[in-house]
Amino acid sequence: MTSTDPGLLDLLPDGVLIAGADGRVTQLSRAAARMLGTDPAAALGMPLADVLALRDGEDRSWVDVNDPFGGLGSRTGVPEQSWLLPDGTEALVVASLHRPRRGAPVDRVAVVLRSGRGRARLDRERSDLVATVAHELRSPLTGVKGFVQALLNRWDKLNDEQKKLMLTTVHADSDRLSRLIAELLDVARIDTGRLQLYPRPSSAETLVRRVVDSVQASTSRPVELHVEPDLPEILVDPDKFTQVVTNLVENGLRHGEGVVQVLLDAADVPGGGVRLAVEDEGAGIPMDLRKRVFTKFWKGGARGGSGLGLYLVGGLTAAHGGTVTIEEAAGGGARIVTEWPADHADIGRTPR
Repeated sequence: MTSTDPGLLDLLPDGVLIAGADGRVTQLSRAAARMLGTDPAAALGMPLADVLALRDGEDRSWVDVNDPFGGLGSRTGVPEQSWLLPDGTEALVVASLHRPRRGAPVDRVAVVLRSGRGRARLDRERSDLVATVAHELRSPLTGVKGFVQALLNRWDKLNDEQKKLMLTTVHADSDRLSRLIAELLDVARIDTGRLQLYPRPSSAETLVRRVVDSVQASTSRPVELHVEPDLPEILVDPDKFTQVVTNLVENGLRHGEGVVQVLLDAADVPGGGVRLAVEDEGAGIPMDLRKRVFTKFWKGGARGGSGLGLYLVGGLTAAHGGTVTIEEAAGGGARIVTEWPADHADIGRTPR
């Protein structure tokens, strides 16, 4: 029985086409008709092969390739495939084959068509990801390769100080590579909800002071730490907390100017906790960009970096039950504030 009113099929975002046992179209949603360039009413009763005008790269039709009414009696569907619509754009096509019982002939074929634009956008995003990662890996790898080659070629001509300088640089570049790989792994775990934390009661002051001392030793810019006394311990994964603090301080150094202020005091949250604020003296972050800075590979300027730092800050802080906000520092620069509860029942459950 045919129908000129698919009804509920028109409410679906994807195009739907249904054919009966005789291979003729019984229902066609408006979305499918639009994608196939046909009239819904005129298509009813026409052969499936005539309405489903899909071609592949070898100019074969979907019906000829997949033979929905033939083949093994155990077939129940056709997996998703990429096909070209009459206008030349890509569509992702999947079909189910209905049989009244196993081994019986197919009495209905339901085909679903989805625009390939979403996949194309995803492919572009993946290409951007590959390009960004390749660029970030190439820089330290170039340094490692260059200094190792120099050591191999000129070992006998270099004095001990020169050798030590080259090896120190190689070590620093190797650390940078290891950190980038760790960041990429954490990004993947946050995206898939598989981030694992190993929390334990920790002194925020001790962890923050270690980061500040380490960063200060590698830069000529001043980094000042101000700590409120008698702060409570917080339940955190020390490595992940250290990663957040490091990213915030390095972000302040990269995008700000002058002194970077690191302030640690008590947070006004249920059950107590600590508040960590990092301020710089740069241009600040405009209000309309404050949400975008926590997206992957966002870079607010041309000062390098992987573009993952603040994305990880947001994801790791949220996994601890904390919050991140961006404010304007007293000197006009950016002030990024994270709050960490002393305890949190859902720690480690990454929001998705």
